[in-house]
Amino acid sequence: MQKHYYELTVKVSTQHALYADFLADTLPVGFEEIDDGFIIRSEDELDTIVWGLEQFTEALQKALSEPIEIEFEQKRLENSDWVESYKNSIEPLAIDKFYIHPTWNEENPNLINIAIDPALAFGTGHHPTTASSLRAISKYVKEGDKLLDVGCGSGILGIGAMKLGAMVDACDTDPISVENSIQNAKLNSLEFHSIWEGSASNLDQKYNIVVANIVADVLTFIANDLKKALEENAILILSGILDKYEEKVLKYYKDCEIIEKIAQDEWVTLVLKKKREINGK
Repeated sequence: MQKHYYELTVKVSTQHALYADFLADTLPVGFEEIDDGFIIRSEDELDTIVWGLEQFTEALQKALSEPIEIEFEQKRLENSDWVESYKNSIEPLAIDKFYIHPTWNEENPNLINIAIDPALAFGTGHHPTTASSLRAISKYVKEGDKLLDVGCGSGILGIGAMKLGAMVDACDTDPISVENSIQNAKLNSLEFHSIWEGSASNLDQKYNIVVANIVADVLTFIANDLKKALEENAILILSGILDKYEEKVLKYYKDCEIIEKIAQDEWVTLVLKKKREINGK
């Protein structure tokens, strides 16, 4: 082990979810999410990551026609401090029926425990979109349900559903996320019914609950795939939506009724139900 490591703190003014997706696709290591950004650690200098984030910010500003402020702070630290510093930064979290905790913390005897290894995971329940998705799962998932988790990330949503007795299939276009989900399920002595690298298109199976915690633009692109995966009267949970994009997303789900809206900070999670067709219309 080297004597020193590098810690890069990145703060962004907006589009937190898009930056998280970019880092998940780009970094060879995991990263820690904080309220207004991210912390990246490596034994190698992180100047290349800074350059990549600057280029991504420039492209994002042009695409969205809005200014985005981004700040960087890189430190060179003693490697002996790395493990304890990282462990101390991840705290257990209670969300409705669930108690999400790192593997080194004790379980909560009064709640449904989900163990997550943050070294593997891109999602630990601390981000508002993950937390509100878990609240929806806590309320709507019951034993015997068939659930599909699209864009499974760390697998935390599917694991929560399995803890409630659901059969869970999951997919993600990122192979690292698929592997993370499998490993985190094993930490909880669970196993996905089926999990694959790829999308939710052309599925034979239908589900009575479909969950997608992604970003607003992707939710519009895959709207038809998500709705085709629904059984009659099934529940659709959409998350990763900034409140200013809520109406944009809902335009692609006009054939669904809003059952509940869960808002946290500037993020919205929508719980929808597909409207029944009358006379084939």
